[in-house]
Amino acid sequence: MAREVQQQREDPLIWMLADENLQEVLSRLHDRVDRQSWCLVCKKFLHLEAAGRKYVHVMRPEILEPVLRRYNQLEHLDLSSCVEVTDQCLAAVAKYTSPRLVSIKLTRTKGFGASGVRSLVECRSLQNVDLTFCTQVGDAEVIAISRLKHLQKLKLSACWNITDVGLSALSSCKELRILGLKFCTGIGDGGIQTVAAGCQQLCNVDLSFTEVSDEGLASLALLENLECLSLISCNNVTDKGLNRLRSGCKTLQKLDVAKCPNVSSHGIIALTDSSVQLQQLNLSYCKLISSVLFSSLQKLKTLQVIRLDGCAIGEANLSLIGSGCKELKELSLSKCQGVTDAGIVGVVATCTGLQKLDLTCCREITDIALEAIATNCKGLLSLKMENCLLVTSEGLVLIGRSCFHLEELDLTDCNLNDNGLKSIARCTELRLLKLGYCMDITNAGLVYIGATCRNLREFDCYRSVGVSDEGITAIASGCRRLKVVNISYCSSITDAGLHSLALLRDLVQLELRACNQVTSVGISYIAASCKHLRELDVKRCSFVGDPGVIALSRGCRNLRQINLSYTAVSDSGMMAVANLSCIQDMKLVHMKNVSIECFANTLLSCGSLKKVKLLTGLRMTLPSEVISQLEDRGTRLRWMEKPA
Repeated sequence: MAREVQQQREDPLIWMLADENLQEVLSRLHDRVDRQSWCLVCKKFLHLEAAGRKYVHVMRPEILEPVLRRYNQLEHLDLSSCVEVTDQCLAAVAKYTSPRLVSIKLTRTKGFGASGVRSLVECRSLQNVDLTFCTQVGDAEVIAISRLKHLQKLKLSACWNITDVGLSALSSCKELRILGLKFCTGIGDGGIQTVAAGCQQLCNVDLSFTEVSDEGLASLALLENLECLSLISCNNVTDKGLNRLRSGCKTLQKLDVAKCPNVSSHGIIALTDSSVQLQQLNLSYCKLISSVLFSSLQKLKTLQVIRLDGCAIGEANLSLIGSGCKELKELSLSKCQGVTDAGIVGVVATCTGLQKLDLTCCREITDIALEAIATNCKGLLSLKMENCLLVTSEGLVLIGRSCFHLEELDLTDCNLNDNGLKSIARCTELRLLKLGYCMDITNAGLVYIGATCRNLREFDCYRSVGVSDEGITAIASGCRRLKVVNISYCSSITDAGLHSLALLRDLVQLELRACNQVTSVGISYIAASCKHLRELDVKRCSFVGDPGVIALSRGCRNLRQINLSYTAVSDSGMMAVANLSCIQDMKLVHMKNVSIECFANTLLSCGSLKKVKLLTGLRMTLPSEVISQLEDRGTRLRWMEKPA
């Protein structure tokens, strides 16, 4: 108390502010660490933070009840990082949040059943429930959820035990607008028909990878507000189903039939003839798509996004898209056959408002296409050109000179050199830059990027062997807002390079695989400064050992994913890993210095562990009760047979 009085004497002005003024200041602190610092100032600041908190992401179920008691204005709760959420946990949620809770996220959690879900029904304001990959969820749980009369959004993806019985119960949710059933292989046409008849407000439905057929699809024509329909890999859907769907769906804006083997151009034409508002169309890997389709696309004047990945396309067809879809903002042609310079020229000549273009593995295009893109699409935001082997650095220079607004650029495995990088450095709005397998770039080229691309968030130079510490230092010094860095297999990188990367206080993901000159010293630099780090890959960094991992356990308390395979880590390092309370995903293959007993103790100690990759041999040597205990609490064990 004396400390607070002294603080008031030193800073009288701030203590004159009303609580609502202080809360306004707090609302402008978006960084989690800054908000934590605010809470440590005094008890009043701690109370104000709790009083205004609407969203909480809980990492461990044992702290759930204290958190719920503290944040008594909670509206949004995320439990997806907990391995196990029991019925008692959900009962506690209902007890403390029932008047206010609007959304709850339980993605990939285990441990609860119908009893717990029935508790949530007490949360009368609940509108959004996410049960994605909660594989234990079945009909009983869905029937309980159906009692939430204000439910608007429900995600049940990969809930394999749900059948038409449970699904039909949702027909009582009259306000339901978004329904995700991806990978729900137990449902059929009957359940879809009942939901469509009862939930007339549905506007977004995902039936991807289900057994739904033309009969179920036809019932969706009843939905007068349907805007988004996803049918990825629905093997039982044919042109007949799409034709029957056309009688309704006048408001359809997004249609995804990627990988539907029985959908052809005729089915798409039948549906799109009636869907005059269609804005997004995904036909990726639809093998029955033919030339007859492209003429019909000219009728879709509102089309803004079309994805044709993996389809066979001729240059004349691309020109048809260009002449008809003049509002096109995004075109994806990844791994398409028949994409040529002439086709690209035909599209970009008329679709001058194009913002995103994906030409991944379009191996026939050359600098001619790049010149057309640079000339016509000056507002381009994203360009992906991985493995476009006929494009030269001269063509990429043209992109740098004209497309100043680029935010994403993927040049993985392209013929890029330092001169090309010098030109690309003019794109000062770049947020993502991928330069993997670019064998001709050197540190000199990275210096250009570091000098101007201050907004860069993600940088990848995977296997670009000409990059060393000097180049990484230039990137780290100039691009201080980087969050994701991949320098795997850049064998010239040393601890000095990591010392530079430690400048990146916002770093959340770092991949150092096979950087065999990096040691525990370099990892300690990262651990001391990069407090936000969540993912680290040091696979095959043979000189990374216990000191580095111990430093990580002390400095990077938010670490959630780590790959220590083929490192020198021994028992003491693994014991430090056990102290990482947030760790969810570990890869621990060929760690010859770690004892079986230490493996067992570490795995059991990591209470948040959701997934772990281990060598197959450990399956026989780890105590069976350890394996059973991990599986019972929902940890996925992946057994790998890999050479040393």
